[in-house]
Amino acid sequence: MPPTSRYRSLTRSARYSLLFALPLLLLYELLAFILSGDSIAGVRNGADVLLKSVFIALGGRRGVVVFGILLVGTALILIYRDWKRNRELNPRVFLGMMAESVVYALLFGFVAASLTSLLLHGTLYTVSAQTAMEKMSLPTQLMISLGAGLYEELLFRVLLVAALAKGGLLLGWKPVTAGIVATLLGALIFSAFHYIGPYGDPLELSSFTFRAIAGVLFSALYLLRGFGIAAWTHALYDVFLSLR
Repeated sequence: MPPTSRYRSLTRSARYSLLFALPLLLLYELLAFILSGDSIAGVRNGADVLLKSVFIALGGRRGVVVFGILLVGTALILIYRDWKRNRELNPRVFLGMMAESVVYALLFGFVAASLTSLLLHGTLYTVSAQTAMEKMSLPTQLMISLGAGLYEELLFRVLLVAALAKGGLLLGWKPVTAGIVATLLGALIFSAFHYIGPYGDPLELSSFTFRAIAGVLFSALYLLRGFGIAAWTHALYDVFLSLR
């Protein structure tokens, strides 16, 4: 296998992709703990709250612990199974993945904004920090940005789009049709999610369109480059936006 093709294959494997995403989880949870302590009522990323809601309802803080054990435990099992089959882990691959994520994050806003402007018939769309987040402190913005990369990719790409595609297959659709419909519907749900709840932004056509396009782009990145790079790209994009 040529080096470039091998690199692309490795970065999508569980031992690289999931290991690459684990520091993102640790950074987010550490910042959330520093800002909110062990309170489950503090400000958190919305996708994080949604994923943990059932566990919180059933067990409160213990439910959160159970969720964390299941999440990290599942990731470690998948990483170990993949490593056991291949017995290879090259640190330089992680450096390449981080470089990719930084480049994609820097380009992401321009690409999504350009497509938004094109779709809205030339209306110039300017990327700006989320309205609700602008009112928060910088540490809180950074924490939510890291959580967006991890939990929004997990919820909307890994779980939602996969579930929608599976539903399409059960309805007898062709795999390509099911995948396209799942990606587009998932992107619309992903966009709508940002306008719900006390920290939701005011609904505007331009920002909704931008986020829907972002959902499609993140789905493409997840399919082509794996969960780890998609999660870090999303997180870094939001972090760069907060630091502007």
